[in-house]
Amino acid sequence: MTTKNKTRWTCTTCNAQMLKWQGQCSHCHNWNTLVEELPTTHQDSSSCAVSLSDIELQEQERLQIDKAGWDRILGGGAVRGSITLLGGDPGIGKSTILLQTAEKLAKQNLKILYVCGEESVAQTSLRARRLNITHPLIYLYPETNLDHIKQQLSLLSPDVLIIDSIQIMFDPKLNSAPGSVIQVREVTAELMRIAKQSQITTFVIGHVTKSGDIAGPKVLEHLVDTVLYFEGNSHAHYRMVRSVKNRFGQTNELLILSMHSDGLKEVLNPSKLFLQENSITTPGSVVVPIVEGSGILLIELQALASSSPFSNPIRKTSGFDPNRFSLLLAVLEKRARIKLFSTDIFLSITGGLKITEPAADLGALLAVVSSLQNTLPPKDFICIGEVGLGGEIRQVPHIERRLKEGKLLGFKGAVLPGGQAASLPEEITKNFTLKEVKTIQDAIHLLL
Repeated sequence: MTTKNKTRWTCTTCNAQMLKWQGQCSHCHNWNTLVEELPTTHQDSSSCAVSLSDIELQEQERLQIDKAGWDRILGGGAVRGSITLLGGDPGIGKSTILLQTAEKLAKQNLKILYVCGEESVAQTSLRARRLNITHPLIYLYPETNLDHIKQQLSLLSPDVLIIDSIQIMFDPKLNSAPGSVIQVREVTAELMRIAKQSQITTFVIGHVTKSGDIAGPKVLEHLVDTVLYFEGNSHAHYRMVRSVKNRFGQTNELLILSMHSDGLKEVLNPSKLFLQENSITTPGSVVVPIVEGSGILLIELQALASSSPFSNPIRKTSGFDPNRFSLLLAVLEKRARIKLFSTDIFLSITGGLKITEPAADLGALLAVVSSLQNTLPPKDFICIGEVGLGGEIRQVPHIERRLKEGKLLGFKGAVLPGGQAASLPEEITKNFTLKEVKTIQDAIHLLL
């Protein structure tokens, strides 16, 4: 007598499994995240345990893409046999940047298979010609069936595989629609197996939801080796690629690109991009150095404070965590005794960048006070410091790198947390004014 396969319900957020449907996941407590799927059969493992001391380490072979931004964000190049997930909004340029990547790799005599599931060969070819890409080692294959893709891989034996996009690929052996949780998970797992076994470097395009997360189960990001997010406005001139996971390199690396008629090009000096119009000639503008991966970016924080005609004043941010901004304003009102209850306050990061680093706290508050009091902060100064709930200015990491970047770009001094200047080398302190502050009150009295 055959046993009947029982349906399972899997949470798309935490991958927890339930025997029956329920509105709220009992593990992560998110609502309406359970989807139905049938259990899959698993074969016995053919591998065995190996002692850590018996393993001989070999340096990973990497494919050098451009010896610049792309190689840096991937940790030194794309590792052979790795799989990279690139997520982003529709129309932001995911297909464009991977076509350009394919051309750079094809020029190194590497064979590329580009699986264009969302567009026909003619449409993808037209896009490639607009980018002046006609390399004979780039092969286009319009397919969504995983079995057919595997057959093409066996026939062509490419060095690089590009999947556009993972949400429409399907395995015919699975009784579910393309884009479902089980399809996305199992297709990705099979692509991972093929990449590792055949040493095919794989790039996979993924769509994102309204909340900015990659569509599909969260396990999708756990399966792949590298996760990159393509950020920016499709109507804007600049795009940003950020690494949020990398098994072969550093995370939180940032690559800034500019859109041109012939494709995307790297911005070689991003700090100048964010400061290109900065002259600190109006109140409410402060420059802050932030850490992005292995690099330092100097960004401009702009604040606008004005009287509110409403009983509930407006507090808006662009590129800055709104919850943290509300906390900082509460600290400013309580510790510095500055009344904000009848003031609309807006804070913006120029250039469309999004930051989460606490080292920008001091700069954000000084920008607000500068706009509120209509006074100019010292010109050619940068501000660094995390603000605590007691109004104290806390020390931040990488202070030497931040100051070095500021001095390199022509700034004359910096405001930094107390106690951090003593350990700095002379090459930074020479001809560079350092003003240490211990509380937010000290910073306001010193600068404004």
